[in-house]
Amino acid sequence: MSKEIQFSDHALFKIALLSQRGMIIDREFIIKTIRFPDRQEAGEGEKITVQKQLNENLVLRVVYREYEAFILVITLYPGRRSRYEKS
Repeated sequence: MSKEIQFSDHALFKIALLSQRGMIIDREFIIKTIRFPDRQEAGEGEKITVQKQLNENLVLRVVYREYEAFILVITLYPGRRSRYEKS
């Protein structure tokens, strides 16, 4: 059974801000990014950063922390593929 995924206030703010700027990212895509990332890397402390391709030029990067009972999305942001998909 998969852990519940919760969103911090900051993550919800980022979703709304991106939407206001014309980039609609739904929660299902964020959850898919966490469960089936194209790339995963260790972050600061116990944070994990994952990413998934958004389109030809962009990836979605999601920073989260996994607790015993749930996963907490801390923040998310789009990034250029050329920056984050280096060989």
